[in-house]
Parts: sequence; structure tokens; C-alpha cells
Amino acid sequence: MLHRFMTPLLAAALLLGAGSSRAGDEPLQPWAPGIETPGYVWNEMRGEKLIALEAQGDPLRGEIAFEVCQGCHDANAGGEPDGSYPRLAGQHATVLIKQLTDVRAGVRDNQKMYPYAADHVITPQEIADIAVYLQGLPAPSTIGLGPGTNLDRGKALYQHQCEDCHGTRGQGDAAKFYPSVAGQHYAYLLREARLIRDGDRRNAHPDMVEAVADYSEAELSAVADYMSRLPGPEAAAPAE
Repeated sequence: MLHRFMTPLLAAALLLGAGSSRAGDEPLQPWAPGIETPGYVWNEMRGEKLIALEAQGDPLRGEIAFEVCQGCHDANAGGEPDGSYPRLAGQHATVLIKQLTDVRAGVRDNQKMYPYAADHVITPQEIADIAVYLQGLPAPSTIGLGPGTNLDRGKALYQHQCEDCHGTRGQGDAAKFYPSVAGQHYAYLLREARLIRDGDRRNAHPDMVEAVADYSEAELSAVADYMSRLPGPEAAAPAE
């Protein structure tokens, strides 16, 4: 998780743990086989992911550990309405653990985030702590929305191909590691949907890749706009 203003301790950890050839280099994210690889297993239960999932997360410790993430995801974990950083508040802890450990393992590409998620910065226990803390946060006050011009089409697409996994209210499914999409920023949803369609989000669920494979840009925009407006468990005020 990114932080624009690092503490001296974190800066030292990055330098000492990066294994870089010169001071100031960011550690390179590792690479692991993903959706592009024959035999890829979505959400394989092993390694640090399993350790973090089995850990007992402590929200108080998580609140402290999350301080390193606030520079980008904001203190309320609401992210940015322009979609540059996602809303994390209220997301399922299981989903957060999966995504963070996927970045650490190199199956989800995110070189910007990796230096702040690497194993010399936070432990699997701290991942569990942060995840349970974020899960308990209320929905943010503002959400970045799309143009709102094709919501009927977005609703039809969502109900036909998304609702079975992500729920009628966009609430997701914690037990199945399906994220809540309700009240997520439109621009973030659109970007990630595009990456999934184009095969560039390598930790994507194969069923979702297949579902959006033939979507046009207009259809991706419509369904992302519709999802951003779903109320989910708690409604958030829109930021047009």
C-alpha cells in the first residue's frame, strides 16, 4: 500500500530490504504465473495467503499498521474519486488479504504498491490486522461516478453476468473471495474491468475473464457506472 510521506523507519526498511544495486532503488516486484499460464489455479491456498487468512486479525493493530497506506488510500480508506486508488473501507477482509498477498507473490502486477506491501515492510499478521480493520470501516462519504448516460444497459449486463457472484447489491461474497463492488469508484472499476478483459490483470478469475471478453468500451463503462451506484450494505454520497 502506498504512502507518499514515508516515516524514517519505513524508508530505512525499504533501503535495507530492497536488495537494490544502489541506494534509493525500489525493490522489484517478483513475477509468478497468472491467468496467462496453462494450469493457472485461481486463488490457490498456500504460502503467505494461507498464513494471513488463518491469523487472528486485530483491528487496533491494523489501524496503526494502516498509517503507511493513508497517503494514497486516505485516512478513511476511501481512495480517490478519480479511481487512481480504490476504496478499501468496508471491503471483505478475505478479498483484501488475497489481493495484497497476490501483489507480494507477483501474480497481480502492481510495481507502485509492491514496495509498501513487500515482506520486509509488513508481515502476514499485519496483513490480517489491516484487512480486518479496513473491513470494519464505514463507507466513505463520496464516490466517483461515471457519466450516468447508459445505466439501463449497465444494469442489464450486471444482472446477466455479474450478479451471481457479486450479489444483487454488489456486496460480493467474503467466503468465496468475491469483492464488494458497490460504491467503488467508477474509474477504478472501469480500469480493472479493462485489464481483466484484455488479460492484463493476471490474478483475475477465469470466469470473469470469459464474461467480459467481448465487452466493448461502452459496455465496460456502463456496467462500471452501474456498479459504482449500487448502495451495498451502506450507501455513500456520490461525487459527480
